Formats: sequence, structure tokens, C-alpha cells
Amino acid sequence: MGFYDLSVEKTNGEQLSMADLKGKVVLVVNTATGCGFTPQYKDLEAIYEKYHNQGLEIIDVPCNQFAGQTPGDAEEIHEFCQLHYNTQFEQMKKSDVNGENAIELFKYLKSQKGFEGFGKGPAALAMGVMLKKIDKDYKNNAEIKWNFTKFVVDREGNVVARIEPTTNMKEVEKCVAALI
Repeated sequence: MGFYDLSVEKTNGEQLSMADLKGKVVLVVNTATGCGFTPQYKDLEAIYEKYHNQGLEIIDVPCNQFAGQTPGDAEEIHEFCQLHYNTQFEQMKKSDVNGENAIELFKYLKSQKGFEGFGKGPAALAMGVMLKKIDKDYKNNAEIKWNFTKFVVDREGNVVARIEPTTNMKEVEKCVAALI
């Protein structure tokens, strides 16, 4: 099974097939509306606006698994993103990214790119301290650690990067730009 064999449910119940994205660079991100990383929506929208016409698609999967930071329904999440960040990329159905109810897309992405660390800096240190309290073995499993974990898929369907939420969004843009 590969990336193009998967699909994800849209908020209207329809399936978005990854096969429909062949030849595009895809940025998949699990999002939240009430997280310290939520302002990354602004940067995601800027990246989308800059590269969409060159073949970038963003798959936004709201997730409420991390401290309940996405409590709303699909309409409330959409309204929040429109009001605060004017997002134009489509949001998918709110879904689990870890555990037995994790959607297949995230199971696949995690199997392709495991956790490699949060990097350096205050946010990275804070995430490490917090996660150690939740999962002492967090460094040694591929589970999504928090909201705004990103996966970058190239035009051939290869998962080329996993980018943790603590990574500067300029690095995310560099990764995307290199594939465009």
C-alpha cells in the first residue's frame, strides 16, 4: 500500500482520494483551533497561497486528541479558521491520528517517517518536558506527539519529511519549495 492508495474523509462525508493528488506536492497536517501552535495556520495559508498554483495541496486534518484543543464541530472549526486566518485549503473531517481509531492516512505517514525529535530551542525543550510526563518512551515511537505535526509528500507519493510543530515554519516552506 502506498500514499496514492489512501483516502481521507472530507467534512461533507465524501472521500478525498490521494490518487487525485498525483503529481502534486502534498503537505498533511493535524491541526487544532485552541493550541499554542494554532497561529501556524497563518504560515500554512501563506505557503498555500504562494505555492498552490505550482502544485501544492494542503490536507488539514483537525484532531482533538491533544489536550482537547479542537473541541468544535466541522462548521465551528471552519468558521474559526476563516475568521482568524482566512484559510483557503480544505479541511477534512476531525479525526484521530493516534491509537486504534487513527485514520489510515496517519497510520501510513507514521510508518514512513517516525519521530526524529523536536530540535532545539525553548519550544522543543518545553514539548520534551511535557511529553515525558505523558509518555516516558515518547522518543522511541512513531506516534504523533502534538498538534501541527506535518508530513511532506513529493510529486511521486513519497513521504519525504516529518516536521514537528516546534520547527520554524520557514523550514516547512523551504522543504515545500525544494519539491515545487
